[in-house]
Amino acid sequence: MSRSVLFHVQYLLGIGHLQRSLRIANALTRKGIEVTLVCGGLPVAELTADPSIRVVQLPPVRARDARFELIDDAGRPLDDGFRARRRADLLAAFDAAQPDAVIIEGFPFARRAFRFELDPLIAAAHAATPRPRLICSVRDIVMTRDDPARHREIAERVRREFDAVLVHGDPALIPFEASFPAAPDVADRLIYTGYVWDSHLTLPVAGATGPLPLPPQGRRGQFAAVPPDDALSGGVIVSAGGGAAGRALLDAALAARRGGCLASVPWRLLAGTNLPEAEFAALCRAAPAGVAIERFHPNLAGLLRHCRVSVSQAGYNTVLDILSARARAVLVPFAAERETEQLMRAERLMALGAAELVRESELSPTSLAAAIERAAGREPAPLAIDTDGAANSARLILALIEGHTPGIPPRDLAAKTGTAMIHR
Repeated sequence: MSRSVLFHVQYLLGIGHLQRSLRIANALTRKGIEVTLVCGGLPVAELTADPSIRVVQLPPVRARDARFELIDDAGRPLDDGFRARRRADLLAAFDAAQPDAVIIEGFPFARRAFRFELDPLIAAAHAATPRPRLICSVRDIVMTRDDPARHREIAERVRREFDAVLVHGDPALIPFEASFPAAPDVADRLIYTGYVWDSHLTLPVAGATGPLPLPPQGRRGQFAAVPPDDALSGGVIVSAGGGAAGRALLDAALAARRGGCLASVPWRLLAGTNLPEAEFAALCRAAPAGVAIERFHPNLAGLLRHCRVSVSQAGYNTVLDILSARARAVLVPFAAERETEQLMRAERLMALGAAELVRESELSPTSLAAAIERAAGREPAPLAIDTDGAANSARLILALIEGHTPGIPPRDLAAKTGTAMIHR
């Protein structure tokens, strides 16, 4: 019997949520499951999807800056008419898909501002006959206020409305309760999938994948001309994730390089698809000889395998690329506006000896250069984590659709689903 899934993903500053959801969606198609991927952020031409995936683009919403003020594609605050269009498009996608499972990325642990469309979607799922499974897909660390009442509210909603919460992490590295203290209250819903990492799933392989919808003409700008990858082997790779909140890191890296930090090796800066065009052009003009700048590279993990040092924020996907590449790393976690997710991840890796840490509040050309020199001078500590999260998620989602109950003890997950480990 053919099975179908509707997968809702909203991304605001970076594209990490979309990358992780896309990897899971691609894994679902390999299990023969029809996938409708509903995207709520700006279209991203640099990522690719299996051609069998039906991509539904909602009227896009993004964050104006790190304060997370929500705006539409034209930079206007959201109004009731805009919300109504989004809600109608989402419910139409649900009706068309008639899914066996509805997967919502982040909610109810995050994305409260999108309850105007997610509450009706959840209600539609519960009213449908037969009722689809309702599944939350969430990364290893969630951002919630230090508010026990808010934690209880989330836990109660999970118990009332969701069949399972797939935690895309490995408790051996970071247990879910480290960021969500009420995790024990929903222990019978939580399933650790392992980390969702598989670099080839975002490569534009001819004939094997199809592009996500293209952004409006001129929105992303063009890549800067850069030397071939082999010409930059053995150098420093500086990556700013999606780019919307990475300008300070890029500026500090350029200043450190101009000050002589590892000046004998080539440097490559990946500025991100969301860095405004004027800022990207300014970086290109400011780059000294020996520094190449581009927006995006489809195989960051491949670059990192041959680099001298990786310098980056500490987002989910970037950290997995660093660990898979066994790269010497400096992490500068995004920490504006009370953000703690990346800092928690970076502090854990620093404690394990797997990376150097420069806190955003302490970032300067001098502090960054010192951390780069330290990283270049030693091998990172060995580390092993489960990275078969995409395939594990697909198997678990299919099992949930077929009537199996969640609650697999985290330590038994490998025996139930199989694993692929990063051995360091």
